[in-house]
Amino acid sequence: MLSIKNLHMNFGSLEVLKGIDLNIEKGKVVVVIGPSGSGKTTLLRCLNVLETPSKGQLSINNQDIDFSKKITRKDISAIRGQTGMVFQTYNLFPHLTALENVMEGPVTVQKQDKKKARPKAVELLTKVGLGDKLDYYPFQLSGGQQQRVGIARALAMNPEVILFDEPTSSLDPELVGEVLQVMKQLAQEGMTMIVVTHEMNFARDVADEVLFMDGGHILERGHPEDVFSHPENERTKQFLNLLSE
Repeated sequence: MLSIKNLHMNFGSLEVLKGIDLNIEKGKVVVVIGPSGSGKTTLLRCLNVLETPSKGQLSINNQDIDFSKKITRKDISAIRGQTGMVFQTYNLFPHLTALENVMEGPVTVQKQDKKKARPKAVELLTKVGLGDKLDYYPFQLSGGQQQRVGIARALAMNPEVILFDEPTSSLDPELVGEVLQVMKQLAQEGMTMIVVTHEMNFARDVADEVLFMDGGHILERGHPEDVFSHPENERTKQFLNLLSE
C-alpha cells in the first residue's frame, strides 16, 4: 500500500535521511520513535512531498514517484491526494470556523460544491466530538479541540494514509488524552496511520509496528512488545532507558 525505497534527504551538505526502506500494509498503524533530530519529521514531510527527497522511490496506493527524476506538480498532487497530514501546531485558518476549516480542502483542492462538502464536514467534526463547535473560530477552541479539527480536516480529503507529526506535543497534559482517543478510534476503524510521537503508551497500545530512528536511519523495527521490552539495538536500549528514568 505504501512503499519507500532508498529514500535520501539532504539539506545542503547535511544528510538527514540516509537510505530509508519501508513497506506499510493497508490498515496498519506504524509509530515512529527516536530522539530529536533523528529524521522522524523529515520522513513524514517527504511522504507528503512537503520536502522533496534527494533520491529514492515512493509509492502510495499505486501512485508512484521517483525522486531521481524531475518531479512535476502532477506527481506531487497525485501523492498528496493519497495522504492527510496532522501537524504539531494546528495550522488552522484563524479567520475560518471549525466547519469552514474542514470544508476548505474539499472545496478548494478537490473542487467540491459547498453543499456537498458541508454534510461530510459536519459528520467528521461530530466524529471527533466537536459537533457542537461547528461555528467556533480557532481562538474559541482549546488546543485539544483545535487538533481534533485538524484531524477532521485531514479526514475530509479521504486519504489512504494519515501522517501524524507529534500531534500532542503542543498540548497541555490534560488535553492529550482527547486527541489520542480520536486516533485510537481511527486505528480501530482500519485507517492506515504513520505516527511520530513521544507517547509511548499510545505506541504500546495501538501500533502494529514501532520504528526506532536515529541519525537518519531506521535502527530497529518490530512489534511494540518486542521493541519496548526486548530491544536488540544498543541505541534503542539507551533511548528507552532515558525515557524510563
